[in-house]
Amino acid sequence: MPRARGFTLIELMIVVTVVAIISAFAVPSYLDYAQRGKITEATSTLSDLRLRAEKFYADNRTYVGFPDAVTGTRYFTYTCNNPAKTASAFTCTATGAAGMTGFQYTINESNTKASTFTGLAGWNNCGTRWVTRKGEAC
Repeated sequence: MPRARGFTLIELMIVVTVVAIISAFAVPSYLDYAQRGKITEATSTLSDLRLRAEKFYADNRTYVGFPDAVTGTRYFTYTCNNPAKTASAFTCTATGAAGMTGFQYTINESNTKASTFTGLAGWNNCGTRWVTRKGEAC
């Protein structure tokens, strides 16, 4: 009688169980990692906007006239008019969109950074710096 080939049901169940356990840890870690990458997009764009605003100020001695609407990215929209710009002050804001809803980051002429999270459990608002990880303290 020829010997049967293949895997037994028990062996297959063990493999499925191991894969499920590994996935339970790997998927949430990956999602957090991907989210931090999206946040980096916002913070680097805001830093770039601040540098461009400072260059505009150096050339014009005022922030009035610096573009209000800035081209958005895939996950954030950007504005530099809230509150309204003055000759000596501005605030640029990145507001989450497309999977990043509830995230908001700001920067102003003094390089003061702030993070605001609406409807996101585990994210801490901070008025002095950018919070880039869930559970990170201000």
